[in-house]
Amino acid sequence: MEVCYLTKDFYNAIEDRRSFYSLSKEKVVPHNRIKEVIDHAVQYSPSAFNSQSARLVVLTGQNHDLVWDITKESLRKAVGEKDFGKTEEKIQSFKNGYGTVLFFEDQVIIERLQDQFKTYSENFPIWSNQSSGILQFVVWTSLEIEGFGASLQHYNPLIDDEVRKTWDISPHWKLIAQMPFGKATAEPGDKAFNPIDERVKYYQ
Repeated sequence: MEVCYLTKDFYNAIEDRRSFYSLSKEKVVPHNRIKEVIDHAVQYSPSAFNSQSARLVVLTGQNHDLVWDITKESLRKAVGEKDFGKTEEKIQSFKNGYGTVLFFEDQVIIERLQDQFKTYSENFPIWSNQSSGILQFVVWTSLEIEGFGASLQHYNPLIDDEVRKTWDISPHWKLIAQMPFGKATAEPGDKAFNPIDERVKYYQ
């Protein structure tokens, strides 16, 4: 029997994509559906010169728990025990989720392009970050459409070495961001918007 998944239009998906910090491990969709939407995002998100430099590691189950244990202990060493309670609570909220997407950029590809197109050499790291940002948004919104809440975190470079060692990550992959996701157990707060006419100008 064919399985049908709920979808929503592009505009609603953009509006509903928010930072959710209260998560649970409740199963929302089958694991192969998560793989399907993430693979699709990686396949079709644009990159400068079609470099396809993005690399993702998707952690669920004990591996998901482990990345946040690593983050917690790395932070404890860095900031000490004083007032660590709030930090620990925040990390636990991510660990409470179903999974985590780790976003990397392959520096070998970027360096190769720098050598090949020397005129634009200094721009390739910038373009790499821009294309990673696009991919992060596509994955985030895709997970939201499937019924997950998520947020975007940046504990790199604090956790880089331990992550690389734990999951045998290439030394050429640069960690860019971490995206914990899971079943949202609380709604995000109201979001304030600055006047749009102060942010966008049109000329005809």
